[in-house]
Amino acid sequence: MNERLLKLPTYPMVQLASWNQEIAARGMQAFDFGTGDPREPTPKILRQAMIDGIDEVSQYPPTAGTKGLRSAVSAYMQRRFEVTVDADQEVLATYGSKEALFHLPMTFVQIPSDKDLVLYGEPAYPVYEIGALFAEAWTYAVQLAPHNEYAMDPDSLPESVLKRAAIVYLNYPHNPSGYKLSDELFKRWVEVRAEYGFVLVSDECYADLNYEGDAPKSLLQFGREGCLAVHSLSKRSGMTGYRSGFLAGDAKLIASYRRFRAGMGTAPQQFVQAAAEVAWTETQHVEDRLAVFANKREVLLQMAKDRGLKVHGSEAGLYLWLEVVEGKTDLEYAALCREQGIVVAPGSFFGAGQERFIRLALVPTVEECRAAAAAWPSL
Repeated sequence: MNERLLKLPTYPMVQLASWNQEIAARGMQAFDFGTGDPREPTPKILRQAMIDGIDEVSQYPPTAGTKGLRSAVSAYMQRRFEVTVDADQEVLATYGSKEALFHLPMTFVQIPSDKDLVLYGEPAYPVYEIGALFAEAWTYAVQLAPHNEYAMDPDSLPESVLKRAAIVYLNYPHNPSGYKLSDELFKRWVEVRAEYGFVLVSDECYADLNYEGDAPKSLLQFGREGCLAVHSLSKRSGMTGYRSGFLAGDAKLIASYRRFRAGMGTAPQQFVQAAAEVAWTETQHVEDRLAVFANKREVLLQMAKDRGLKVHGSEAGLYLWLEVVEGKTDLEYAALCREQGIVVAPGSFFGAGQERFIRLALVPTVEECRAAAAAWPSL
């Protein structure tokens, strides 16, 4: 057994599911703000595209993605970010974003070598660390906090760390804090990547969920060589169960990953790719979903104000990042919430030093958010 994997805590979503089950066993309604899996129906236009995409004969899907899907992705990147990507050489369909993020260290980190580090900001989506450990790479968590608006700054890192970096993950809009990264820091990361030669990966799966300020940017607006952007249809299009996303960027990196990914057998089913093609093309369903998320957000922002919970960031993405009341840890506060049937994700689920925070996913319906707000514990 891999000893380093044994030291990992229980995957957060497993613990959150267990808490929901405990509430249900008490005969209470569970308000699940833990797992980021929205309750709104997958848009009808996407469900119909998937049905229409089911062929009479089931065959293996194309690993790189269908031509139609890759062309739709290319058009999306041009429309959304004014970035031109070649559909054949610079785009790869993925089985959601998580699959790609998990596999990239296996492709681009050579062990042993003098470039054996995977860097990411913390608090973080756990797969950055988990994927690195499965690849036998070493990890370096860059500590992020409210005082720097959770901005990952290469100039704050030791040169010895940057020299050892094989992969650096950026994640903006940031999960869990919802902060965006400035243009200046995107540019600086591209400059530092050119100097030290690591693969710079930008997890941009919340780029279309923006509530305040300028729309989030893509890394590919600032650089291409050695750079990859990862996108997902899970939240923006309600396709969490479909498992569909894409990787775009440096053609050489895409070619390398495409070569090895064929052996992993994780291409999305062709009927899912048919739905994904529509999802990256049709924009009204994204606007509709964002409006619903915004309504939920307003209800929960008012609840936080009423309960004395300080909101940090939370200007984009699917989450609110709240600082709990003085005298309580994240786990203690989460336990109090569960007494009212409310499940929240403790900040410590996302890394060390986050014991003063909780994450709320904009998952329950607007009506359920109102009911949960009324039942929220007062301290």
